[in-house]
Amino acid sequence: TPGPTYLRLLRGAVPRILDEYDYRFELGRAAELRTGRDVVLISTGLMTMRALQAATRLESDHIDAAVLHVPTIKPLDTEAILRAARTDRLVVTLENHSVIGGLGESVAAALAFAGAGTRIVPIGLPDEFLAAGALPTLHDRYGLSTDAVIATIRAELARS
Repeated sequence: TPGPTYLRLLRGAVPRILDEYDYRFELGRAAELRTGRDVVLISTGLMTMRALQAATRLESDHIDAAVLHVPTIKPLDTEAILRAARTDRLVVTLENHSVIGGLGESVAAALAFAGAGTRIVPIGLPDEFLAAGALPTLHDRYGLSTDAVIATIRAELARS
């Protein structure tokens, strides 16, 4: 793409989870990886793997979760987000990023500007100085692990 570009990448080995979905990256294009009637997980980056894991594990609770993978925040696939979120499903955003200025706020803004009054549950890093450490430890600590994602979804569904 012409012009400046910003990428967030992990060091080391990264699981290749999108290959099994025949996914091909397209700038500004989200991909529905899984359909579901109860909750839609809108994820980006490594959190798409967690969203897919959570969706599979939630099946044992008879919770049917859709997963929408959003590979780019800018440009944002607003149409795909509106299609996914304009239902009576719980909307959860998942990102390995601050809850400020990332996917969650972008999804919230897209819905607000479209007049869709859907409640969004953001799963991401708090807006504070964070501890340093290994990813699994930090993901457990800040609620980004698959177990924490599942617990958040169960709690939110129980509330509604």
